[in-house]
Amino acid sequence: MNVRRSAAALAASAVLCVGAAPAALADTAPPASPSAPPVIPSGLYGKKDPVYDGVWRQSFALLAQHTVGVKPAAQAVDWLTGQQCANGSFPAFRADTAQACDASTYIDSNATAAGVQALAALGGHDETVKKAVGWLKSVQNEDGGWSNNPGGAMDSGTDANSTGIVISALAAAGEKPAEIRSKAGKSPYEALLTFQLGCSAEPAADRGAFAFQPLDGKLLANADATAAAALAGLGKGAAVPPATTDTPATALACPAGSADPVAAAQGAVGYLAEALKKDGHLTASTPGSDQATADTGNTADAVIALAAAGHKQSAAGALEWLKANSAEWSKGSPAALGTLILAAHATGTDPKSFGGTDLVAALNATGPAPQGADTSATTVDSDEDKPSGGQSIWWIIGAGGAAGVGIGILLSGRRKKKNQL
Repeated sequence: MNVRRSAAALAASAVLCVGAAPAALADTAPPASPSAPPVIPSGLYGKKDPVYDGVWRQSFALLAQHTVGVKPAAQAVDWLTGQQCANGSFPAFRADTAQACDASTYIDSNATAAGVQALAALGGHDETVKKAVGWLKSVQNEDGGWSNNPGGAMDSGTDANSTGIVISALAAAGEKPAEIRSKAGKSPYEALLTFQLGCSAEPAADRGAFAFQPLDGKLLANADATAAAALAGLGKGAAVPPATTDTPATALACPAGSADPVAAAQGAVGYLAEALKKDGHLTASTPGSDQATADTGNTADAVIALAAAGHKQSAAGALEWLKANSAEWSKGSPAALGTLILAAHATGTDPKSFGGTDLVAALNATGPAPQGADTSATTVDSDEDKPSGGQSIWWIIGAGGAAGVGIGILLSGRRKKKNQL
């Protein structure tokens, strides 16, 4: 989710990295030149250049605010709805909404799906949501899935991340994803499940995981794709109600039975739960380095997916790690702060006292003041472990390279939704 996932970043990306990488989350460009600071629209959350992630980060900010009972500023909501193109799609960002979208506009299925989730949750935007859903249906691939940049220059075909995120958006909008068929008669789940590493995958620890796309015919486990696919299989979006059940996550059931999205989702979160056991967090490799670093964004996505699947205890260790280690990664980032708030909400944790930080106040402070809210970020005295900061790593991942692991640009080891914007 994540975090994450505006693949408009592909336009600037040429490197593909190996690792469990993006939900929601590459959604950012390299830092702007000091001589040309980005112009930040007054209604937008975040202070960094929005060219690759404006719609994504705004959507997650608004979704998180709504989820915890904060009423977003009307100006912020208007900014998001104003980004929609006439055909219903959303670009990653367009600076001049007076100009109609054209062939040069980077149309993004992930940004569109994020916008659908936010606006459907807020309510009162039925026509905007309907148009966006209509566009998503119109660009469904014959195999039943979606690419990140449908019909555009960076369209690399169906991938698990985009397909999972779109399915979640359709479900959030009240659609029945399994009944949405391509021109060839394929459902979204038929496409999505082709990316899951099954009972014969090696190493055995990867069974249940999802790949972003096949690489030379082989599926490689990808944590970002796995979290997105898990939510999609469960028919849920990023805003997950607090878990009412708590059972241990288990490995993919083998031998596998019929193609069942829910069973596939449970196998996916089983993989994530096992991957979290080693260090309490997920890891990823960065370009030019043989050392894996903590992947904060995908760890947050994994917590949301585990909670959605009813495995709160399996997410507990990662949740505690996030409390102690996500402060630097999320500082000033509406997408990252929004994702942490959603992770806290899904696990029944107070986002206003998250490792000593009030995530809600910190998010509110990144943009226009919500209606009736105090936007000052506060530090909460508690017995919880205090945030110890996090990594700040620029990670560029492109589709179609040597590892086939993710798509987009990642900030702080994160693609899409979890950048530091």
